[in-house]
Amino acid sequence: MPDRLPPLTALRAFDAAARHMSFAKAADELHVTPAALSYQIKSLEEHLGAPLFRRLNRAVELTEAGHALAPGAKDGFQILAAAWRSAERLQDNQTLTVTAGPAFTAKWLAPRLYEFAQAHPEIELRFSASLKMMDFGRDAIDVAIRFGYGPDPGLYSLSLAEEWIAPVMTPELAARYPTPESLTKAPLIVDHSIDFLDPPCDWAAWFKAMDVEFSEGHGPQFSQADHAVDAALAGVGVVLGRRALVVKDVAEGRLVLPFPTALGTGARFRFICPEGSENRPQVKAFRDWMLAEIDKTAAITAALNVISVSKM
Repeated sequence: MPDRLPPLTALRAFDAAARHMSFAKAADELHVTPAALSYQIKSLEEHLGAPLFRRLNRAVELTEAGHALAPGAKDGFQILAAAWRSAERLQDNQTLTVTAGPAFTAKWLAPRLYEFAQAHPEIELRFSASLKMMDFGRDAIDVAIRFGYGPDPGLYSLSLAEEWIAPVMTPELAARYPTPESLTKAPLIVDHSIDFLDPPCDWAAWFKAMDVEFSEGHGPQFSQADHAVDAALAGVGVVLGRRALVVKDVAEGRLVLPFPTALGTGARFRFICPEGSENRPQVKAFRDWMLAEIDKTAAITAALNVISVSKM
């Protein structure tokens, strides 16, 4: 029968031998004797009706048939292992693995985690601070927090609070630069992590919204948003702070929003997980907690005049 597959144990033995190009090393990996592994491969060759390896004096090499089978066997076992990990993770209601960008992890998640731990001591949180593309199955990730425009096809994706940018600075600097016009003489921190936004949300766009003439400013430039915010907290200058990354410092008085105008970026942080996983107990608890934390500082956004850059 053309669709009749050989035994999985024989395929597994072949995959290990093809990866190691050694029956002895493959036997060690699978915790069987070399004789047992050789028997499994022999049975696979009989099933196929062709040899898969050429047995040399102290080595083996793949035949043409072996070369044809090896990539599919390797990919198949990797896919099967990822699916098994996903199935196992669905049975675990006490561990939650979250990936978020380094800036969001440092400025939004880390300062609030004590509250989540107090509310949900039964959940063990694990974090991966990364911006790389994640595969939920392969990387054993439950939730991803990502910033941008989306969409996120095939996934559960919840847009979080409206993301704006506005000048933030220490209270001491705010006293020195009380008007938008005076801000043109301030050290202006540049956060290059939002250079991808289209249309741009930069100092030129903000001054245009304020009807203030602006030429290129002076001040330090950063590739990471959390570093730019840390510089503002240290009094180095004024930064166009992103809502999620500065709102806690504003609420607690370390930074101030002296001017009532912000620019809407059009991008949002999204809460993303595999479709159907959003109501797993620990995923739902984390999502509901995030929304409740965002609500705590909603009054700050409500006090701002948020202008869409696309309408300027």
